[in-house]
Amino acid sequence: MEVDTVEKELKLRPMLCELNQLSMPDGSAMLMQGDTTVVAGVYGPVEPKAQKMIYDKASVEVVYSPVKGPTKIDDRMIELYVRESCEPAIIVMLHPGSAICINIQEIQNKGSLLACIINSACLALINSGISMKFTVAAITCMIEKESKNIILDPDNNQLQNATAVFTFTYDSIKKDIISCNTMGCFTDKEFLECLDKCRQASSCVFDFYREVVKRMKAASLLARAQLLGRLA
Repeated sequence: MEVDTVEKELKLRPMLCELNQLSMPDGSAMLMQGDTTVVAGVYGPVEPKAQKMIYDKASVEVVYSPVKGPTKIDDRMIELYVRESCEPAIIVMLHPGSAICINIQEIQNKGSLLACIINSACLALINSGISMKFTVAAITCMIEKESKNIILDPDNNQLQNATAVFTFTYDSIKKDIISCNTMGCFTDKEFLECLDKCRQASSCVFDFYREVVKRMKAASLLARAQLLGRLA
């Protein structure tokens, strides 16, 4: 298969990230994947509630708020997936008896929301400076009903024709799977094909993270240089 064809098959919707959008959290990120938009804020390490304290490591708490209305059972499942995806990446043993809180606000859902949420949480953790063993990247894909084609990062229009939808989360070191969410009917072969294709596509997200970190470091150096210039 030609390289151009491979790149086309692994193409995701455009991604845009703005860090430090919120003033109160220790780290925050607004992430757009296509038109799907999420804001994540990270607080911590902070003092946990007594009933949630773990004495030999930090507890990870996730609160997700939908764009409108009260939280539902499905929203609690999103919180569970975010925690299970992010907690393995955090070096929780460094902060015993504390809590790391991840707050997520949905702004707009135009498809592949869970992947956008997990990726925004990872970017907010990076921005907060919390020590991590690795970063995580989530990719959503679907199997089209008629053609059985695998479509990466589908929008809401494409999802209407899906027979199955998957969201996989991978680590940045070995690209091992961290978490998996599935909906619909599919065969073992289709599952493995989607798993492999999403694993390849996760490189695009990790590359995006690196660009965001480079931009963050450049902005920090510029601010420091300007401060030193004013003090001189």
